[in-house]
Amino acid sequence: MVAPPSKFDRSLTGSSVVDKQVGFIGLGQMGKWMALNLLKAGHELTIYNRTEEKARPHIGQGARWARTPADLAAKSDVLFLSLLNTAVVEEILFGPKGIVEGARSGLVVVDLSTIAYMATLDISRRLDERGICFADAPVSGMEARAKAGTLTIMAGADEALFSDLEPLFAAIGNSVFHMGPVGSGQLTKLINQLLFNTVMASMAEILPMAVKLGLDPAKVAQVAATGTGRSYGVEFFAPLILEGRFDQGYPIKDAYKDMISAAEISAQQKIPLPMVQTATTTFQMALADGHGDLDKGGLIKVFERILKVQFRRRGS
Repeated sequence: MVAPPSKFDRSLTGSSVVDKQVGFIGLGQMGKWMALNLLKAGHELTIYNRTEEKARPHIGQGARWARTPADLAAKSDVLFLSLLNTAVVEEILFGPKGIVEGARSGLVVVDLSTIAYMATLDISRRLDERGICFADAPVSGMEARAKAGTLTIMAGADEALFSDLEPLFAAIGNSVFHMGPVGSGQLTKLINQLLFNTVMASMAEILPMAVKLGLDPAKVAQVAATGTGRSYGVEFFAPLILEGRFDQGYPIKDAYKDMISAAEISAQQKIPLPMVQTATTTFQMALADGHGDLDKGGLIKVFERILKVQFRRRGS
């Protein structure tokens, strides 16, 4: 059976994806590379960012500049968002001079941000009422993978729309998954982040214990990275922690939103999450100690303070 056309198809009948006008909002740590990779793939791109200075590399490579999100929406067939949190996404969409003010019926908005699952469902409903298609497609992978165009993308959309968007996704990621209807992308990303965050909270608690009991931190890191205790968190962050570097990943204060989302779902769906709740406490302690601007490796500072030790390379 032939799949029915999506709203995306109906608004642009007969045009190929390379003919579509692409917009991009949010040129932060991840977004700047995703936008550049769309340009490198040959897509015509119009961009908006609150700080115009961040757009200069993109303009230098052929991107056009929009004065407001509404202006960008009026010029776009598909519009990507890569923004900090739920509040910023809602402001860009529905606020003064926001996307809905300039959008034509049939515009496709693709949210690459990591935002709340329940809010995603509400955003989709509100946009649908205005004739705007919506897909949630959060990404996984740190800045180096965003630069290389090798991100993992978890998309929530109807099947026809996902099929339309695949050539665009291919410019920014090499592992692209259709997870189900709208919201499925954010829910999958949340599951992934909770697995990661609980590992980071465990590292923060356990590695200082090794130092307190007299073990060599560098050797512990080597064993943990090659033995059964290995994880991406250990492999990536332990060497950085040994050198006292806490500026190579997503800040704790921003990552905390995942723990809030988990608590909301746990309460609403009556799903017990004891390990996640414990990890949430570690995040809260780090924030209370003033470590919000550090990457997730900075969670270790909570237990370094409690045990009066540091997990650092000896002699450094």
